[in-house]
Amino acid sequence: MTSQTHIAQLNIGRPLHALDDPRMAGFMDNLDRVNALAERSPGFVWRLKDESNNATALRPFDDPNTLVNMSVWDSVEALERFVWATVHKHFYNRKGVWFEKLAAPHFVMWPIAVGHIPDLAEAKRRLECLSRNGDSDVAFGWGHLPHIKLWMSRKCG
Repeated sequence: MTSQTHIAQLNIGRPLHALDDPRMAGFMDNLDRVNALAERSPGFVWRLKDESNNATALRPFDDPNTLVNMSVWDSVEALERFVWATVHKHFYNRKGVWFEKLAAPHFVMWPIAVGHIPDLAEAKRRLECLSRNGDSDVAFGWGHLPHIKLWMSRKCG
């Protein structure tokens, strides 16, 4: 990425239970806390949210149970620090308690022009591109970025 670009990310998931099910409480009860941390994090630019201050009511995929999280960061390094070096990591490591393991890619990043805010249609196209073609400079995951290493420790502490 350059000073002329930011990084956008889309993450999708299918909850194992209804969002108001007590088994989802560990996720739902901390959503505002983790989102607020993201917004205070160095390099944060924007995140998708609805009237509830999160995106849990948005259903842009054919499957109405698919949840989305989308944000923009000034660099992959800033996103990396938030995802893997804050309390967010602990929730990520517990995702199997709340979300199905998806066969297709569920996370994608892509470069955007500074000032551009992606919409869900754009994000869906990037995820489809990653699913069809694998990592490229157009749509990629953590493994496409050799200088980004924290994601490899995601199963640790």
